Amino acid sequence: MKVSRTTEQAFDLEFESDDELREEHRTNLSVGGLRLPTPEKLQVFSTLTVTLRGPRGAEASVKATVVAPLPDGVALAIEGKPDEILATLLAQPVQLGDVVPEEAVKDPNLWERIRNMPRTEKAVFASKAERTERAILVQDNDPQVLFYLLKNPRLTIDEVIRLAKSPHLTYQIAELMMKNTQWFANLEVRVALIHNAKTPPAFAMRILPTLPESEVRVISRGAATSMALKQAALRRLQTGT
Repeated sequence: MKVSRTTEQAFDLEFESDDELREEHRTNLSVGGLRLPTPEKLQVFSTLTVTLRGPRGAEASVKATVVAPLPDGVALAIEGKPDEILATLLAQPVQLGDVVPEEAVKDPNLWERIRNMPRTEKAVFASKAERTERAILVQDNDPQVLFYLLKNPRLTIDEVIRLAKSPHLTYQIAELMMKNTQWFANLEVRVALIHNAKTPPAFAMRILPTLPESEVRVISRGAATSMALKQAALRRLQTGT
């Protein structure tokens, strides 16, 4: 957990993992509380604005009141619905061009229901999930679930691109993408894979010759996931091969 003070009455609090966030929800958030680690002395009953940030960058801003000092900070009482705050922080932040499914807006607990499925059940579910459900599953941190999601015949190319960017990508997931001619023909999929540090180096080297020169230049200038890939990009620019 990382904490920084942004103004006199405002703090940023970042959770570094799902487990850390879920534990805070279990012990404090679920009952309308929050532990704010800080060496600063804050008066009881003073009001704050706290920007909470999930492990994937999603944010939620809450109003809070200092209710008690703690050995390593203060205890806060926060406004808002705890389960909705948790679902927001666990989500992938919406980016330009993303479409938030209407069903997910109507049912903020959908995330929790899917996330709480047993692993095997969730993997099978991923292979036949509908669009709204896939929007949640694509953010899962279990590689097995992501692998089975790629088996879903309804999967769109936009979803494949998001999976190619996943920090939980594995050899098996990357291999499946590489073997699918339709997916591999898509430049955005190849670019996402080559910039993903989890893509096996051998796969990245196979992707490099298929990229346009502009993208190779980006890699040669420091956007490579390894020194070997950067050197290969430089060689291609120098020799044209």
